[in-house]
Amino acid sequence: MQNTFQLKGSLVAMITPFKENGAIDFDAFEVLIEDQIKAGTDGIVFCGTTGESPSFTDEEFEAIFSFAAKKCGDRITVIAGTGTNDTHHCVTRSIAAEKCGVDALLVSSPYYNKPTEEGHYQHFAAIANAVDIPIILYNVPGRTAVNMSTRLTLRLANDFENIVAVKEASGNMDQINEILIQRPEGFLVYSGDDALTLPMMICGADGVISVIANAVPAEFRKMVHSCLDGQWETARKSHQNLYRLMQLSMIETNPIPIKTALVEMGKVKEVYRLPMCPMSSADNRAALIEELNKFI
Repeated sequence: MQNTFQLKGSLVAMITPFKENGAIDFDAFEVLIEDQIKAGTDGIVFCGTTGESPSFTDEEFEAIFSFAAKKCGDRITVIAGTGTNDTHHCVTRSIAAEKCGVDALLVSSPYYNKPTEEGHYQHFAAIANAVDIPIILYNVPGRTAVNMSTRLTLRLANDFENIVAVKEASGNMDQINEILIQRPEGFLVYSGDDALTLPMMICGADGVISVIANAVPAEFRKMVHSCLDGQWETARKSHQNLYRLMQLSMIETNPIPIKTALVEMGKVKEVYRLPMCPMSSADNRAALIEELNKFI
């Protein structure tokens, strides 16, 4: 298999801005998109879990995907998060995203169901057979309660031409290294954990789908592209400079801290979809703002 989808670098898992009444704030969305393009971000993921997507209706998903494809055009790669725990629903959502004109899909493991490895495989196979655009697998056992094994990831990578990459958020460097060593030619591996981006890229990963790039896209891109260019000392210094912000971005459940950061930057309103809610600890907020102020 020769993978023609070769998007490397710093991708952002975009938050979703809301109006005071809870509706999607497309004006704020446009500003966030333009900020990412200006910063040189390589791709934007819309409607991932950082975007509070479990709370969206199908109509909202399609509205966001259509809006993103239109606003981004050919200026930046648009990736649609279409994962659910219902295979049929995931297939229909993925088909709809493709029709909206997105460039690729990010599909998480089915959450809560805890499928067997074969059930996992059949889930992704159904999606891959239903669409033609590239699919990025998303392994995030902390959210889904089940890990995608190395064997499963490689089986999918080898069996389906449009399964082109994996976002690895298992935190298991043994597993990640096994994938990096055994992956077929052209299959991409992205970090799903900002703090592990540097060590993963040292081992051969191709980039990251980042949370803190919502707030500091240019700084995070510098670190990632320093890795791609083999400028390891520059990358290490950038990593250390950003590390505290990476930690604080997970001090409460994602996306609460990163959305709080964008609120402080005046980019979005402090509105969430339940069960997400504003940051609960004043100390956490103060620590986040103190660190964020070093970059803005």
